[in-house]
Amino acid sequence: MVEAVLDYAIIFIDPEGLILTWNAGAQALKGYTPEEAIGHHISLFYPPELLDKGWPAHELETAAELGRFEDEGWRMHKNGTRFWASIILIRLTNPDGSLKGFSEITRDLTDRQRHEDQLRASEERFRLMVDGVKDYAIFMLDPAGHVVSWNTGARATKGYEAEEIIGQHFSVFYPAEVIATGFPDLELRSALETGRFEDEGWRLRKDGSRFWASVVITALFDKDGDHRGFAKVTRDLTERRRVPALEDEGRRISTFLA
Repeated sequence: MVEAVLDYAIIFIDPEGLILTWNAGAQALKGYTPEEAIGHHISLFYPPELLDKGWPAHELETAAELGRFEDEGWRMHKNGTRFWASIILIRLTNPDGSLKGFSEITRDLTDRQRHEDQLRASEERFRLMVDGVKDYAIFMLDPAGHVVSWNTGARATKGYEAEEIIGQHFSVFYPAEVIATGFPDLELRSALETGRFEDEGWRLRKDGSRFWASVVITALFDKDGDHRGFAKVTRDLTERRRVPALEDEGRRISTFLA
């Protein structure tokens, strides 16, 4: 049965770490024939940086002591390429309880690891992009409306450092008269119901001054459809609002003087 398993490398190792058996899955995964692998130490499959740390010996010692060792990490193919391996090392004992050796089960998880690496890289690029945007306050809220992230633009627009505002409810940005109407909660409910909420209105900076804000709130859901929070994008439009007001005032003065 072990010999017929092709998706897993299943081998048996003596107490010193020398290979005793080699199945078809081991040959497919690691590239060595039984003749090439049997009798060699398992360190054959480890990259130099793990050999320098004495990792193969550590694995064997831990499995011998605890009965089992599990790990994920880079391992070496016969042709010199690396693959990301999931490894389970199990202690085998003789009837008298002495150490007989180990069984080792290895699975190639390179595709999964590559996908996770790409996802992490994508998330890091997105984080850097968002943090580099200075004209827009871009931050995340949890489902209850508490701030969970804070970009450079948010700091510039609202005046709070990340450590001051993360964990606070986003209603802290609203004037008292707006909070009294329950408008912050209305925004979240509307975004949750329709997926998106847009508004313009007065908001507060840390120093108490007001600015005219354009606000977009987007509800966020995970792949299972569960609500995970909101993304909030705010832009300061105070100057844009001030210009028409000045023009109106100018027209009123001109009419009065005419």
